[in-house]
Amino acid sequence: MSDTETRHCLPRIRSSYSQFSEKERQVADYILNHSNKIIHSTINQVAEDLNVADATVFRFCKRIGFKGFQAMKIALAAEIVNPIQDIHETITETDSTKEVAEKVLRSNIRTLEDTYHILDNATIDQAVQILLNATHIEFYGNGGSGIIAMDAQHKFIRTGLRSTSYSDAHLQIMSASQLLSSDVAVLISHSGTNKDMLRVADIAKETGATTIAITNLATSPLSKKVDIPLYTVSQETDFRSEALASRIAQLSLVDALYVNVMIARKEKSKHSLQLMREAISSKRI
Repeated sequence: MSDTETRHCLPRIRSSYSQFSEKERQVADYILNHSNKIIHSTINQVAEDLNVADATVFRFCKRIGFKGFQAMKIALAAEIVNPIQDIHETITETDSTKEVAEKVLRSNIRTLEDTYHILDNATIDQAVQILLNATHIEFYGNGGSGIIAMDAQHKFIRTGLRSTSYSDAHLQIMSASQLLSSDVAVLISHSGTNKDMLRVADIAKETGATTIAITNLATSPLSKKVDIPLYTVSQETDFRSEALASRIAQLSLVDALYVNVMIARKEKSKHSLQLMREAISSKRI
């Protein structure tokens, strides 16, 4: 059973509680009573608090259907991130212009914090290494995600790596069909259920290219199709859609990938930036 199929961590613990051994119940009680603490902890910290071996915590995560502690933590984070409910975040029709602005900004901060807490360092590192070795990087996105794809290309063109972005569904399919096994396709979709993106993912996989997705932390077909899924966390309110808030986290993940690639390429990136600045200087007064 996949992690995305078992992402409801707390209900699974409660429903299976009677079947747990004494040590398993010890871990289960800790998760049920300290959920908010766990999403900010490492497996070592949890094990120390419980005075058990790391392997005991790891086996419990496997017992309830996850690949490991990190996968369980991602699922747990998605469950306990409450809908926006703080008074400063709940936008109402009677709010002043300043109050609305403040709440929107706080919501963006919350989205970034929640995304940070479910960030998997190993997955980010894997994505960076794949991008560094890519012959060509193509970014795909539709609608609002298409704007994120364009921003990604706008950044990555500075690295000296060949990159392109597509927001037109037909061009996406045509381009994906021409990918090589040494290329990387980065698919951006908040819902992870966009039919065009799923088709692009299938075509890219057929070419042998490596696929990366930036998508919301939820069970989605896209996260299952790609080689490397990167997740964001955002909440929806009456006046602000979940996808709207997720743009901030998507942009930040792109920034994180870009900066890591720039650092790894060092002199090559510096040379690319110099050439670009010289070319752009002709556009300025």
